[in-house]
Amino acid sequence: MADLGPGAGATEAKAGLLRGVYNSILRLAAGPRAEAGLFVVSFTESSFFPIPPDVMLAPMCLTRPERAWRYAFVCTVASVLGALLGYAIGYLLFESVGSFIISLFGYAGKEEALRASYAEYGAYVIFLKGLTPIPFKLVTIVSGAMEFSLPIFIVACALTRGARFFLVAWLFKTFGPTLAPVIERRIGLVSLALVLLLIGGLVAASQLH
Repeated sequence: MADLGPGAGATEAKAGLLRGVYNSILRLAAGPRAEAGLFVVSFTESSFFPIPPDVMLAPMCLTRPERAWRYAFVCTVASVLGALLGYAIGYLLFESVGSFIISLFGYAGKEEALRASYAEYGAYVIFLKGLTPIPFKLVTIVSGAMEFSLPIFIVACALTRGARFFLVAWLFKTFGPTLAPVIERRIGLVSLALVLLLIGGLVAASQLH
């Protein structure tokens, strides 16, 4: 058997830890404190937590479809509040805490590319990153570090995160357990299609002025 080296062991340990956290989140989604847990996961995911709230939101909408819109709203509010924490970390503590969080989850070096994207596209970056599975914490921390306009940041976060979470809620509420596995595997593609439509609408609207 080939020697994979010490790095492989560290990678496996990290993967095992994330899998353990993932399973804990799924158990929480099925428990009596699911909604409170959903708020906490949505809040922390915007700044430092590795597991996206979709992991809880989807099964909760399947179990209680009559509460799907409520769950999506909870996700959105908590995510925007968490985004403000991420912004504050980037604004006040980027060199210490912010850069550490980015490096901890393997995103070191990507912040410079994101800075360049901000310089060219501005708020469109938040719309794109917030709707897709790309780590949102990277966006919130770098936004603070760049001192991006706070009012625009809040509005963009509310719109993009709301669109994503209400889309997930609608899909799982509407199609139920039959199509749930397919939807879950393709949610990234669905989100990307939505963001392309959103950006196209924004560009079209800007041409009207």
